[in-house]
Amino acid sequence: MEGKIESGPVGITKVKDLTPQLKNVNVLVKVTGVGEPKEIPSRFGGETKKVAEARVGDETGTVILSLWQDQIGSVQEGDVLSIENGYISLVQGHIHLNVGKYGKMTKSDKDIPNVSLEVDVSAAEHERERRQFRRRY
Repeated sequence: MEGKIESGPVGITKVKDLTPQLKNVNVLVKVTGVGEPKEIPSRFGGETKKVAEARVGDETGTVILSLWQDQIGSVQEGDVLSIENGYISLVQGHIHLNVGKYGKMTKSDKDIPNVSLEVDVSAAEHERERRQFRRRY
């Protein structure tokens, strides 16, 4: 067979369906705003890292996308991003979308004409799941 098969993210998740437990997230989102970078101290006493928050969304809602280090400055308002193999983290109990070292973020030529500002997935506060520790006797 001739012809090119365009490979893209399999199983696109809508923003309104993002939950704290999700890993391997594929989304197509439009950037509606980008915040200023902040310095975050390392948990392990190493170098500080820079992070900026971008508000991204689709026709179902918006979420905060954490941009780390060299991702900062690579996106701007109006860009449509394809995020493959992203993951969800809780920052002070609120959902944040992350690309991570195993994920991929690329600019897409697809358009999302209407981003719904009605549903803010990052606004709700979630309980962090407690890890079960086993005592050894």
